[in-house]
Amino acid sequence: MAKKSRSGRVPKKAYEAELLRLQAELVTMQEWVRDTGHRVVIVFEGRDAAGKGGTIKRVTQYLTPRVARIAALPAPTEREKTQWYFQRYVEHLPAAGEITLFDRSWYNRAGVERVMGFCSADEYHRFLHQCPIFERLMIEDGITLLKYWFSVSDTEQQSRFESRMGDPMRQWKLSPMDLESLTRWEDYSRAKDEMFVHTDIPEARWNVVESDDKRAARLNMIAHLLGSVPYQPVDRPTLSLPDRPRPKGYERPPRESQQFVPDHAATIG
Repeated sequence: MAKKSRSGRVPKKAYEAELLRLQAELVTMQEWVRDTGHRVVIVFEGRDAAGKGGTIKRVTQYLTPRVARIAALPAPTEREKTQWYFQRYVEHLPAAGEITLFDRSWYNRAGVERVMGFCSADEYHRFLHQCPIFERLMIEDGITLLKYWFSVSDTEQQSRFESRMGDPMRQWKLSPMDLESLTRWEDYSRAKDEMFVHTDIPEARWNVVESDDKRAARLNMIAHLLGSVPYQPVDRPTLSLPDRPRPKGYERPPRESQQFVPDHAATIG
């Protein structure tokens, strides 16, 4: 594991080397999941700007979307609001040989919906009762369920919000609801604590990722994931490039008969 610098953060060079090593292991894990038909669900939760999205990006960077799929559901439709609360999440659960990463999940009800008043008290308490049952059913059916809570300090969250405000490439990450979370810090803290009381069950514990240092958070989360799935290297068939066959008279159509994108690359540098 990469050692931290005097500033308390993982040095970039050490971080990149260790991340690449862990990502290679993730590819090995993916091939085991695909080969054995295993099913894995990974839940990413935490405060706004806690680093969930960046970690998900590093987890999936070298994985195939045919195996590792990200579920980032929008606000429910009017029809979905009338369904059983967990129903729209069920359809995103993995089939054999698949991994689903939930970028926020059914825990929206215990967090933003509870704090912002988007659900009733009855709906909230019903969720706290049903959620452990729902998760135990998944586990009993053979799904590996891993839950990660990304914890960020109020000062670091403030700093990240300010950074996004001034960055046109990342302003899309901010919404009025994100900013309101600053004024409701304690409300979200109480909601998280109550959620943990009811849903930190022995079969599916909450794994807290301290994320003030994004680099450390990514390495720690990925290392824990790899240590939680009993994967083994899978023998893959040996491949070799075949010899190209000799030409048989094919002629490519004239270039002027096709439309090419303009050569923008030639205008730079």
